[in-house]
Amino acid sequence: MPIGDEEYMRMAIQLATFATGRTSPNPLVGAVLVKGNRIVGFGAHLQSGKKHAEIHALDMAADDAFESTLYVTLEPCAHYGKTPPCAHALVKAGIQRAVIAMRDPFSLVAGKGIAILRDAGITVEVGLLESEARSLNKIYLHYIEHQRPFVTLKLAASMDGWIATTDGTPLALTGTEAQRETHQLRNQVDAIMVGVNTIIQDNPQLTTRQIANGRNPIRYIFDHMLRTPVGARVVTDQAVSTVILCSPTADPTKAEELRACGVEVVHLHSLEEDEMIREALALMGERGLRHVLLEGGSTLAQAFLDAQAVDEVWMFHAPVFLGSGWPTLKQSHQSSGQSFPIRLKDIVRKTIGADELTIGKPVYTDETLLD
Repeated sequence: MPIGDEEYMRMAIQLATFATGRTSPNPLVGAVLVKGNRIVGFGAHLQSGKKHAEIHALDMAADDAFESTLYVTLEPCAHYGKTPPCAHALVKAGIQRAVIAMRDPFSLVAGKGIAILRDAGITVEVGLLESEARSLNKIYLHYIEHQRPFVTLKLAASMDGWIATTDGTPLALTGTEAQRETHQLRNQVDAIMVGVNTIIQDNPQLTTRQIANGRNPIRYIFDHMLRTPVGARVVTDQAVSTVILCSPTADPTKAEELRACGVEVVHLHSLEEDEMIREALALMGERGLRHVLLEGGSTLAQAFLDAQAVDEVWMFHAPVFLGSGWPTLKQSHQSSGQSFPIRLKDIVRKTIGADELTIGKPVYTDETLLD
């Protein structure tokens, strides 16, 4: 029995996921070409600057693309970027029908690809599995709407609420499987951000060393007064670029010392925490960074939550009890200006080895989100 439109679109969505973390600043896109109830071509956009999903599918289908049906997760592009417009290639190949999960809100596309196909006499249907397609590209869509990166906050805690990512003696709460999951998340983001206390206490590398052929994200350090040691691994290892964000009053001599080590030092303009966060995210957005992982420091985590600048939370719970004496996010919360609980929605729970992972989207109860 032939399968239907929805099944083919699910195949396209699945194809797109294979390139997660590799297409930035471009979206994830998958495509399937079907002719006579037979798949004649398929593909995914695998890397920015390389062939788009539709072109991979057309190349595989060759002459069979004529009078075929295209299933694609996002509207085909209509502009010349690093590659020619996919919409024109689809018209030239003579496809008969296009089933598109969602329109592309990017200003250079935004309905233009659909118009090119329809003007060529191709039947176009839009909206099949749109919610799944939007979820697939939540990072891309967030950037298009807000012009700042999507921020994922990752924390690890014991069963009694103590966390490992703050001042005090470092402790690896989670097991090897959860640590590898964290490295895989790093492998998918454009940048990783921690506070200076994490650098001083843990001296982390902030790389994807547990992932074969992993891509190291750019390292950003929030360091108001430039306390980052020049001997810190993020300064000396040269594994990937390091950017330190400091206040306008930070010591210019220390800034030059760090710059001499190859680190970029950026003096932000504001002294207010919320404004510094907004400025930092705006700067990262201007640099084309789509996804930032906030990983380290209860002070920085609470500051981003207070600023309503966290878009997604990854919370690992380890099956251990630490008792008293360890730092906790609660301590920062008591001194913060936040007067309402932050709940999570769209919750996903996973078991990673011996640890439990909860993923969710924060709901700020006053409904004021950072633009």
